[in-house]
Amino acid sequence: MFNIVLYQPEIPPNTGNIIRLSANTGCRLHLVKPLGFSLDDKQLQRAGLDYHEYATLKTHENWQECRNFFAGRRLFALTTKGSKGYSEIAFQRDDVFVFGPETRGLPAEILAEFDETRRIRLPMLPTSRSLNLSNAVAVVVFEAWRQIGFDGGV
Repeated sequence: MFNIVLYQPEIPPNTGNIIRLSANTGCRLHLVKPLGFSLDDKQLQRAGLDYHEYATLKTHENWQECRNFFAGRRLFALTTKGSKGYSEIAFQRDDVFVFGPETRGLPAEILAEFDETRRIRLPMLPTSRSLNLSNAVAVVVFEAWRQIGFDGGV
């Protein structure tokens, strides 16, 4: 299935929702430190309900460690500055979707590591700044999963 990377997530309920999404879609979730919360946070636990045991979760000490972990894989950075819309991409099993922190998105130095064709965006009205992180992750995951025929789903 797919891999979701949250680079330095800040808001526990968003990560909890994404844990639940991962458990229900078979995606693997990767968190890049530093985190803006403890993995024992009550809000994180509440948002993830009892899905934590069904999700595959890995933490990485820093971006370089995470990047090395995915060597040879197709990585896509989700950014409001993306040149291609998410629905223009032909996703493949095991693709990696990288999302930045809620308040600032991915830093320029990390975005620079992605080819322009791998910097993708969700369409929004021109007066909008961004979508909620867990909503954005869900949109991308379900589109990618749809493209592979909801393989493994019922």
